[in-house]
Amino acid sequence: MSRQLTSGDRVADAMVTRPKTHAPQSTLAEIRAFFDDDHVHMALIVAPDRRLVTTIERADLSAVPPGMVLAAAIGTLAGRTVRPRDSLAAAAAALLPAGRRRLAVVDEMGRLLGLLCAKRDGTGYCSDAGIRSREADG
Repeated sequence: MSRQLTSGDRVADAMVTRPKTHAPQSTLAEIRAFFDDDHVHMALIVAPDRRLVTTIERADLSAVPPGMVLAAAIGTLAGRTVRPRDSLAAAAAALLPAGRRRLAVVDEMGRLLGLLCAKRDGTGYCSDAGIRSREADG
């Protein structure tokens, strides 16, 4: 069971620490297939050194130019990342009005540390344990 988050909490207190990631060589077809799961809201493209290359949301896929094959060329980091020490309340305030539920958590060097995932029902944030449980249930 997870603890109750408070107004003084930081993003690090609520982030998922093992989000699914994709390599820069991932194809658009692979990313489109990843989005077949309705729990997925953001694909994280990560370099071998753990640097976050880009984030992709479903809407980004509709703007792909013809002939583009690699997913690393689309998406953006702008407005889609936070630092672990950032206020959780401030992160939530940036997410919810925009109708978004995910923010990538990166360090000062741009390395991926986790993913802040607001629950669909608005009651809190996804956890590593919750994700493992859902995956085990199939």
